[in-house]
Amino acid sequence: MAILIRSRPLIRKFTNFKSITTVPFLSQEPQLAGTPPENTTPLPPNPSSGSPLYNENWRSPFAATSQSVSSSVVPLGFLRQSPAARIQAMSESLDGEGLMNLFADWVTTQRWEDMKQVFELWIRSLDRNGKPNKPDANLFNYYLRANLMMGATADDLLRLASQMEEYGLVANTASHNLILKAMFQSGEPLSWADKAVKLLERMIATGVEFKEALPDEESYDLVTGLLFKANLIDDALKYIDSALKSGYKLSMNVFNECVRSCIYSNRLDTLVSIIEKCKKTDQNKGLLPPWNMCTHLADCALQADNSELAFTSLEFFVKWIVRGETVKPPVLLSVDEGLLVAALGTAGRTYNVKLLNGAWEVLKRSLRQMRVPNPESFLAKIYAHASLGQLQNAFATLHEFEKAYSSSKEESAEELFSPFTSLNPLAVACCRNGFVTLDSVYYQLENLSRADPPFKSLAALNCVILGCANIWDIDRAYQTFAAIESTFGLTPDIHSYNALIYAFGKLGKRDEATKVYEHFMDLGVKPNEMTYSLLVDSHLIKREPKAALSVVDEMVHAQYKPSKDMLKKIRRRCTREMDYESDDRVEELTKKFNIRMGTENRRNMLFNLRYNMEYSG
Repeated sequence: MAILIRSRPLIRKFTNFKSITTVPFLSQEPQLAGTPPENTTPLPPNPSSGSPLYNENWRSPFAATSQSVSSSVVPLGFLRQSPAARIQAMSESLDGEGLMNLFADWVTTQRWEDMKQVFELWIRSLDRNGKPNKPDANLFNYYLRANLMMGATADDLLRLASQMEEYGLVANTASHNLILKAMFQSGEPLSWADKAVKLLERMIATGVEFKEALPDEESYDLVTGLLFKANLIDDALKYIDSALKSGYKLSMNVFNECVRSCIYSNRLDTLVSIIEKCKKTDQNKGLLPPWNMCTHLADCALQADNSELAFTSLEFFVKWIVRGETVKPPVLLSVDEGLLVAALGTAGRTYNVKLLNGAWEVLKRSLRQMRVPNPESFLAKIYAHASLGQLQNAFATLHEFEKAYSSSKEESAEELFSPFTSLNPLAVACCRNGFVTLDSVYYQLENLSRADPPFKSLAALNCVILGCANIWDIDRAYQTFAAIESTFGLTPDIHSYNALIYAFGKLGKRDEATKVYEHFMDLGVKPNEMTYSLLVDSHLIKREPKAALSVVDEMVHAQYKPSKDMLKKIRRRCTREMDYESDDRVEELTKKFNIRMGTENRRNMLFNLRYNMEYSG
């Protein structure tokens, strides 16, 4: 060292070589900036220039074999390995986090078999510290999912999930859901339903201590869907109720299956309860069955006279109509008018005001003011209001009905305002509480006739006349008939005269009824089929079948056909009066009009029955 130290100045003086310094850092001398050498390495190309260097997928290093060795980040030896060797190499080089990222990438490309092989090799390999690799629950779920996608059965997944205990792992919700999904896809729902229920109950029990094992929305959907497939409806409804109480959202498939199953099993009240519970939660109030299912639901509800379920189906229709109007281009949906007429009838039978108003609003929204509702719709609404005792609303609907169809010149238009047929529910409602209701209705009509603008309805007055006849009050019936011209300034029609004939005939005043008939015939009013039927009844009440048959002859001459019920009543009176000649005439009429009368054996037995009173002393 002493020799080298002494020789160091000489080397600097006589040579151009630089000595190696004895300090830790290399000596660096600044140099002037000049032109760069010609062999300098160039910068990489601009990415926006479309260079082929940027076309390779950085997520798939194996796809870069076509590039040069100098541009690839994967070693050339690794690229030349066989797939089995690559998998072996990856299983030995990756840690748990890296394997998770690799599996997440392979899920998108559906490399299930590679995922399965890598995991099985990885758990047999050692980590960097020389210890066996230990997966966590999420990593093990990737392994379960790979087996599921490769067609593993539920038994296979249960066996694999049991191996999690060997690594000190507890199956979480995702683990159980993969097993439940295998059960759901098995194609044998009845054989797996009981095991699925037990697994769900186990999840609930385990979740008390281990929250990550609690069932979620998917768990309940899979179990309830499997139970519906197995036709175990009661159990499925039980777990739907549990899911709703837990605050979970039902999937649309499960909700539709619930609706379908409840309809076919006639559990309509249960379905109403479930739908009401769904409405109370924000996440389930938007559930909406398909349009065709809504129609089927409404049809079943109306056939069963379930007003609550019928109203719920109308709410579904409204949601669909609003949804169709908000999309672009708009889709204009309309509910069948016949279905809504049935809903109005159900509202009248079940006394449900909510269903009545809802059905009428849906009808108006479906028609979109393009035309007026059909006569059946008005009549159904009048019937519903009359059944509910809402006479003011009933007469308001009658006023709308008259404005829409009173000017119709069709032959059937006359029967639309008949108090004996179409408006009979309103006539019956007018006399529900006797003369008190009749007087109230009459005075209201009288006050409305003086209003501005005046409201005068001949059909309403005819209902009042018939209501008076129903309570056997001929005086009020006649006074109301006389007030048609004197007070209201209207002209009586055939329905007015028929109501008056009915009032007289019901009290046995056959002559007065006949005079009413002769009176309007002189005025040129044409009688209808109801007129002749009422005259026949008035003659039969007086036990005169021959007079009744003379009315039938007039009826036939006027091009009307006698009804089967009319001829039965005449034949019955002929039997009781022993008028065999008239009875033969009835037989001729039945053959002429091809009417099958049938027998009345039971009625004759009751008529010929004799009561023997025996007294014991």
